[in-house]
Formats: sequence, structure tokens, C-alpha cells
Amino acid sequence: MGGLILAVDGGNSKTDVALVAGDGRLLSALRGATISHQAVGLENGLQRLRGLVERATTAAGISDIPVMGIYGLAGADLPADFRNLNAGLAATGLSRETLVVNDANAALRAGTRRGWGIALVCGAGVNGYGRSPNGRTARFDGLGDVTGDWGGGGAVGLAALGAAVRARDGRSIRTTLEQLIPAHFGLGRPASVANAFFTGHLSEERLDEIAPIVFEAAAAGDAAARAIVDRQTEELAVMASALARRLGLTRKDIDIVLTGGVFRGYNQVFLSDLTQRIRQQVPKAQVFKVQAPPVAGSALIGLDLLAGGQVSSGAEERLKNALISWAG
Repeated sequence: MGGLILAVDGGNSKTDVALVAGDGRLLSALRGATISHQAVGLENGLQRLRGLVERATTAAGISDIPVMGIYGLAGADLPADFRNLNAGLAATGLSRETLVVNDANAALRAGTRRGWGIALVCGAGVNGYGRSPNGRTARFDGLGDVTGDWGGGGAVGLAALGAAVRARDGRSIRTTLEQLIPAHFGLGRPASVANAFFTGHLSEERLDEIAPIVFEAAAAGDAAARAIVDRQTEELAVMASALARRLGLTRKDIDIVLTGGVFRGYNQVFLSDLTQRIRQQVPKAQVFKVQAPPVAGSALIGLDLLAGGQVSSGAEERLKNALISWAG
């Protein structure tokens, strides 16, 4: 099938795979477990990916090898990551050509047709990516605490659990998180939840589940939850402003797109506050959540390359609408 694209969005908690025809038709799409080399190791991740692509190929009823595989991957941060991932993925033979990009790059392409702007990722962790109209790019290493990052589902969840424990034992202000977090996990007290995480009865990944609770509590007026949301808001605003300064975009009418699991639980107050804080440094910024799943960005990068420029608006809309419907 001419122009067949294999598009992948590999996050820290899940992987989306799509097969897309050169005219933007979605042939198949599916979701599976993470293939992150940081979470499961490179070889195990590649093995998982092979299985996902085999299932997607079967569902599409095709046998052609895609001309291009575009992989938007969390953890594609350092030069060594790109070398190892490109080499490992090329060796799978899943596509004739292989291109690895950071997942924030794919998110930006999914969110705007302009070809430039800023993407903020707030999923299990945080990261950002920016591109200027002249093609210059900037991003962060995104390695967590060692590179000064704060935020994402894990950080928000950990901060909220700590606030609940401190409130219950008298070290801090009272908060509805004292009841909401234990109830979510079927336990009686914040300390019981903390003990379950400490002993491994609850996996660390499940801290992400607390983030929506925090946003809901903050919207209802809880001061402790609001402080955590405010910290996340400030961190994201600082990231966006730093990228805009580095790329000379602070005076531009710039799209700033939001993607990642934490944004699924946000509310309008959070978006309004984030927009206001970003506009203190980037007055003309347009801040909005990406509607299409990030795998659409990987596919569109591939289609752009096939087209020798930007894919047609009709093909782009066809693909985005199909993937929005698929993702539900």
C-alpha cells in the first residue's frame, strides 16, 4: 500500500499504535502497555511493540511494510536515547525508514497546523518542546529531579498524599484529601495509603490516580489541594515562558498546546490560571488542550515527510477526526 505510515505514541504508562494510509485514512489503531525503554528495558519494549504492530496489521488486513515508522516516545531525551532507540527500532524491520522524536514534538504536531509553537506535556512527568517559525527548536532534558523538573501525575499524587498524612497527624492544615485519597484506594486513613505504597502493596504508578482527586478538591475550594495545583500551574508556566524566551517567541501570537494524562483531569479554572500566568511573559499566547491523541502527531509528521511539506488540510482533518473517535 503506497505511503503507508506506522505511527506510535509511546508514553510512560501506555502505547498507541496506528497504521495510516498516505491520504490520511486511518486503517487501524490500538492501545497497549508501555514500551518505554526506561520502564521496561529496550529489548522488552521492542518485543511489546512487535506484538502491537502485528495486531494492528492484522486488524487493517494488510501485509505491506510501512514506508515510514514515526515514533513519538517519552524518554527520548538524550543523544544516547535517540541513538539506541533509532538503532533498535530500525533493526525490528517494522518499517523501511525509522524516525524517533520526543513525545512533546508529536504532541505539538497533533495540536497545531502552524508548524511551530510550544507543547507542554504533563503525564507521569513533565516536559516541553518548542519550535520557532524558522525551524529552531528547544526543549528540556526531562530527567526528573536531577534536572530540576517537578510535576506530572506522580509528583502531584505524592504531594497530595503527603499533605493528607501531615494534615491528619497535626503537622499541617486540614484537607478533604484526608478522606478522598484513602476512599479511592479502599482504605481508612492517609497513613494506611502511605504504608501501602511504602511496602509495595500499591505500585508507585498508582500515584497518578490521585491527580484527578487533587484537581477536583482544588476546584471545590480545598486550600491544600489548591496549593498543589498552583505549584503545577506555576511550573508549567515557567516551562512555557522559558521555551518562548529561548526561541525569541515572547512577542509572537503563539499556540501553546497541552497534552498528557494530568490534563484529562483539569478544570477550567486551572486552564484560566495557566493561561494568565503564561501571558505574563508571552502576552499573545493561545493556550489549549490537544484534542487529537498524540499518536496523530506521529502520523502527521510522517505524512508531512511523504508530502515533502505539510500534508493537505483535508487529509489532516480526516486523520484527526478518526483518531479522536477511536480514542473516545
